[in-house]
Amino acid sequence: MPQTRPNTHFDALIVGARCAGAATSMLLARAGLKVLLIDRDEAGTDTMSTHALMRGAVMQLDRWGLLDGLLSAGAPPIRKTTFHYGAEALPLDIRPGHGVDILVAPRRSVLDAQLVEAARAAGAVVRHRTALRALLREPATGRVIGATLSGPGGRTEHVHAAITVGADGRRSSVARQVGARSISQSVHATGCVYGYFDGIPDDGFRWYYGPDVSAGAIPTNDGSHCVFAAIPADAFRTLKSLHAPSQLLTRLAEQSNPDLAAVLRDAKPCTRPILFAGAPGHLRQCHGPGWALVGDAGYFKDPLTAHGITDALRDAECLANAVVAGTKAALVTYQDTRDRLSRGLFEITDRIASFNWSLRELQQLHKQLNEEMKREQGWMEKAFTPAPLAA
Repeated sequence: MPQTRPNTHFDALIVGARCAGAATSMLLARAGLKVLLIDRDEAGTDTMSTHALMRGAVMQLDRWGLLDGLLSAGAPPIRKTTFHYGAEALPLDIRPGHGVDILVAPRRSVLDAQLVEAARAAGAVVRHRTALRALLREPATGRVIGATLSGPGGRTEHVHAAITVGADGRRSSVARQVGARSISQSVHATGCVYGYFDGIPDDGFRWYYGPDVSAGAIPTNDGSHCVFAAIPADAFRTLKSLHAPSQLLTRLAEQSNPDLAAVLRDAKPCTRPILFAGAPGHLRQCHGPGWALVGDAGYFKDPLTAHGITDALRDAECLANAVVAGTKAALVTYQDTRDRLSRGLFEITDRIASFNWSLRELQQLHKQLNEEMKREQGWMEKAFTPAPLAA
């Protein structure tokens, strides 16, 4: 018989210790709340990721006191980004703004681990290899009041919490169990193959676009690059059945840009390529009686615009502020703010993921995307300044 541990109570139970859940836990613990952070995986594991952090995320990591640690762990400071539209290259320097003058693209095994350690240092209880089994509800009202968890060896535990937060990804168990309704869903999706390579010269972010294909080279930890290629999801499903992953990445890199293909031929692969077949984006209802969602659990869009981690960290701080406020109105504001800041990014990303554009039209879409990001950064600087939740 599995052993059952005695009931325990927390101010917040966070399900999922990736960047959204770990950041939420850190901020709540820094605010003095009693927090339990759980994750079903082993500590320090990697996960699928676009890696690239936009300026908004770098602003937050800097204010939280974590940016220097990421740089020390081998994530290179990125001071340039180049957009390749067919044969046309548009290099752009990363100019100072909102207190930062670099971008970064850390491996998730590094970023997530540092956020988890910051949560633990702030007083959060962290348990890996611990999974959500079922939400606990108040019989009279149906309000979520915690969860039944299972840990190593089949041990179960009933945890009570004032709020239970699903930070457990786009296929969130918390979202499913609370019946979180869909607010918006994207039309288009891309399939992607990516791998890590040594020997690629560091020239900042490089993004490549051609007819029905996009690719990129992203500098990450210890001198390696994440190289990816993406095409419409239907075409991707066909091609991945015909080619081994490494052959697929090479083929799509050649299709996107001859220069990228040449760089890839001279590089040394560090890992086997990883495939993502694509998934529709969503905006879900992200709060209800006793529960909330953050990160991909509540808001996921196609990874082609590489904004997912920035979304996750932004919404983690918005949610943490709402939970600290402790009112239903604050959670309503959390969802309203998330939706207002996200809709433009969501719709433009869906348009880009359609691949139904000329290269000139794509440049205009990127300008619109940049304007949405600037609007987001301006809001963040005002809303999250003069100081984050203090340690």
